[in-house]
Amino acid sequence: MDAGSSKPQYRVLGGTGEKVSAIGIGGWHLGLPYVDEQLSIRIVRTAIDSGINFMDNSWDYNNGISEIRMGKALRDGYRDRVFLMTKIDGRSKKSAAKQLDESLQRLDTDHIDLVQHHEIIRFEDPHRIFDPEGANAALVEAQKAGKVRYIGFTGHKDPHIHLHMLEVAEDNGFKFDTAQMPLNVMDGHYRSFEKLVVPELVTKKMGVLGMKSMANGIILRSKTVTPMECLHYALNLPTSVVITGIDSMEILGQALEAWRTFHPLSEAEVKALLAKTETAAKSGAFEPFKTTSIFDSTAQNPAWMGEESEHVKQLMPVE
Repeated sequence: MDAGSSKPQYRVLGGTGEKVSAIGIGGWHLGLPYVDEQLSIRIVRTAIDSGINFMDNSWDYNNGISEIRMGKALRDGYRDRVFLMTKIDGRSKKSAAKQLDESLQRLDTDHIDLVQHHEIIRFEDPHRIFDPEGANAALVEAQKAGKVRYIGFTGHKDPHIHLHMLEVAEDNGFKFDTAQMPLNVMDGHYRSFEKLVVPELVTKKMGVLGMKSMANGIILRSKTVTPMECLHYALNLPTSVVITGIDSMEILGQALEAWRTFHPLSEAEVKALLAKTETAAKSGAFEPFKTTSIFDSTAQNPAWMGEESEHVKQLMPVE
């Protein structure tokens, strides 16, 4: 797209060939207690009618309410107009298969376009997932059965864990279609996914999914940048989609405006944004998903990940 264009952008999702809107609707906010069901449905359908076609969700968001609401919103012909993504927490084949089937039921669909392994935030996660009895085996089987089209992974903790996931996948002869990570105006200064992971994904022709462009508003509390600057910065990266949480029609309007008004930023504009955020960003204080456990839902709910595989258990000494 030419600089200065006011037409919303659609981008190719890595090597899949799929065309997706550069802005995607985050699923978590749709199930929050202060967002009623009718509002969540209105948000999703208005977004789709406005041209947004990428929908994000997760098996664990708000105890399934987010998926249920999105499923309702995608009825009446809306499902065929979107690229639907959700995530699973299971690390074992059994837990992953169960969660996937529950997501299909909640989302009221016979297939999900992209399913991602959620919260790869520990160095052991890739090994659990690629165990012969691990979660990726379940997703590959589901893909062959037509329940899943593409497979990816997400994480918010440390770019080195993303790189390790890519390495373990390659060792197992597998290539992911996408990877999702925090990409924002502060990430470049601290434990940077932008610097370490994004170039690898571009080289591998994997879809780059950006999240936490404002970190649920936490970055805005630094008083260094505006919401529009946050969204435009993330859109300026080699992202296929920037996923943003929407909890009101006003915030949806803000996201649509960012999408419509985006143009490639000059080098000077990027440097100016990074200069404004450098001091606030250098300790990770405004990216608590990297520096605390507050955002680690699987750490708070380890049962979601399922049991270790039987052959690993057999390695343990008998008491």
